[in-house]
Amino acid sequence: MIELRRVFTQVETIFHEFGPKPEKPLIKGVIGAVLCNPYAGAYVEDIAPFMEELKPLGVDLVSRLLCAMEVPATHIEGYGKGAIVGARGEIEHGALWHVPGGYAMREVLEAQGNATNAIVPSCKKVGAPSALIDIPVTHVNASYVRSHFDTVEVAVPGAPRADEIVLFLVMTSGARIHARVGGLRKEDIVGRDGLR
Repeated sequence: MIELRRVFTQVETIFHEFGPKPEKPLIKGVIGAVLCNPYAGAYVEDIAPFMEELKPLGVDLVSRLLCAMEVPATHIEGYGKGAIVGARGEIEHGALWHVPGGYAMREVLEAQGNATNAIVPSCKKVGAPSALIDIPVTHVNASYVRSHFDTVEVAVPGAPRADEIVLFLVMTSGARIHARVGGLRKEDIVGRDGLR
């Protein structure tokens, strides 16, 4: 069922953002897979088989993104996922990415020594070619770590076409530059429930 048309990768390195220069830069990476949407143009009741088909793609994209970011898996502190469905599809087609995208990130990061107890935040929408999406990011081990609440804005030029879907994964190497609005700190994570 998978017809992969394009893979888009974007890596941003933030060296400075007002105030004192941080000790190390913040790296934000996003990868998007442009696929043919097998359900475009018609309502299909049982779409779950496509979710199963997407699982190997999720693992592949995580590996590609880590390579592009040039960051060890143990240094990934934030993650998120998202989807843009072309105009002949429905938002539920984007929801098919929840399991294959989220579990792939957690599986690969955990296999390489990074604890990932937190749920992977997500967003999805139906959009035109080159549509922007803001993908939410939270800490990989505790969703309540306020310093890691962030977003990554991305668009894939020309995608999705009406019969396509773009599936995104995001990873970051740390907190926002100069995060200072209080809340749970990463040093204080208990790590039992994925929240604290």
